[in-house]
Amino acid sequence: MEALPETRKIIHLDMDAFYASVEQRDNPVLRGRPVAVGGSRQRGVVAAASYEARQFGVRSAMPSSTALRKCPGLVFVKPRFEVYKEVSRQIRAIFAEYTPLIEPLSLDEAYLDVTENLKGITLATQVAREIRAEILRQTQLTASAGISYNKFLAKLASDYRKPNGQFVIRPDQGPAFVEKLGVGEFHGIGPATAARLNNLGIFTGLDLRQQTEAFLRQHFGKAGSHYYRIARAQDFRPVVSDRLRKSIGSETTFEQDLWTPEELLEGLQPCLDSVWQHCQRTGLRGRTVTLKVKYADFQQITRSRTLFGPVPTPEAFAYLSHELLTGIQPISKGIRLLGVSLSNLETPEEAVGKQLALLL
Repeated sequence: MEALPETRKIIHLDMDAFYASVEQRDNPVLRGRPVAVGGSRQRGVVAAASYEARQFGVRSAMPSSTALRKCPGLVFVKPRFEVYKEVSRQIRAIFAEYTPLIEPLSLDEAYLDVTENLKGITLATQVAREIRAEILRQTQLTASAGISYNKFLAKLASDYRKPNGQFVIRPDQGPAFVEKLGVGEFHGIGPATAARLNNLGIFTGLDLRQQTEAFLRQHFGKAGSHYYRIARAQDFRPVVSDRLRKSIGSETTFEQDLWTPEELLEGLQPCLDSVWQHCQRTGLRGRTVTLKVKYADFQQITRSRTLFGPVPTPEAFAYLSHELLTGIQPISKGIRLLGVSLSNLETPEEAVGKQLALLL
């Protein structure tokens, strides 16, 4: 019988400054120094920052020029994604020794349902401790863990003992824990939504709990029901293993703005290659092609095209992307970023199933 939501034992495992920590592990010269993984040039962006860099206010997604102003001694390292993927595979193999219920969120974090774990360990805190110790032994990297009875609280808890620690929120502690938080601290509530909540006089979890579900839905649509539940420390979402990605995408920020059709086509090609290579590795195909464009003044637009069936070949993918690119021309201002993605993804089995259904 499936465990009731309130009796689940969920762990959120999060590697500490993952990309930067891998670089410091592999290059002793970088240890103890502020390190940023990403591009150091004018148009570069920080993909990850070591804890030494974070002390200066350097954060992921920050422009490299800003990061350098905050931390003049910052050392930039080019990302090595194949290495990070291999380490991630090692870590997931460790997870699999404890539970088959693993929901990866990215290369460096995942949810685990250890309610009934493969080791027969009663305490989820002990499971988390053993997994973290095994990760350290095998990879020389540290991880932090949040343990609770649902995913929302486990995710919040994993931030409370970083780096290299763990924190538990028990069922009798959940509501009191949530009510003290600012709404901007809730996972899934970004700055814009937090500002909208503040404008409604809602600043804390307790303020949020005092609102009716109808009121929250009136202002935030379906998301309002989610806010209503998490304000009560409720989250009934199960840990879903083998979660299908919603989209596959790639983008490039250019050193110099692009202006001509030839420059745009040339600039987009590496993104097309990257996305299709992922499709070949995974077998996934998508029905929707989306072009992302960011201009020199940081205005951003997207253009999409959806087919009845999945895009069948790299040539078709390139053709549709080029059509979308043609649709934004001629341009009146330079382009600093181009990206392309495939969504409405299907596995080969799903695609065949739909074709058979049409024939029946």
